[in-house]
Formats: sequence, structure tokens, C-alpha cells
Amino acid sequence: MTIRANKSEIELYVINQVRNMRASLGMSQSELAHKLDVSSGFIGQAESPNYRAKYNLNHINKLAQIFNCSVKDFLPDKPL
Repeated sequence: MTIRANKSEIELYVINQVRNMRASLGMSQSELAHKLDVSSGFIGQAESPNYRAKYNLNHINKLAQIFNCSVKDFLPDKPL
């Protein structure tokens, strides 16, 4: 499933990477929200095409800590 809305191609890429990592670990949106220290609705809004919510650089840095990976894992190898 690919998300599309008021989000740029790079924002969509990051959101999809986070969603895929979260899902591969069987982590709920609620669990991720708690670990990321955001409201429980934020993750759902970020993953939904109906809202403008998206991850910022601070989120991406903390997501890398949560998923024990590099911040680079959320970004494409080449510009989109």
C-alpha cells in the first residue's frame, strides 16, 4: 500500500519506510507513538492520505534509535 496526498514524494517515501519497519516488527501505531513520544493519533495521521501529518528530522532521528538502524535507512539512495 502506498500513501498519497498532500505529501511530497520524499515525505511519502519516509512514511512508507517507517510503516514498513513498524509492520515488519508487528508494532502497532499506538506502540510506535508511545516510543516516539507523540500522540496516539499522530502515527495514524502520518500514515493516512487524509492528513498532513508527517515525520520531521527529530522524529527520524528518534525512529532510528527505536528501530536500531541508521537515519539513512529512512531515505532513498538517490534523490526522488
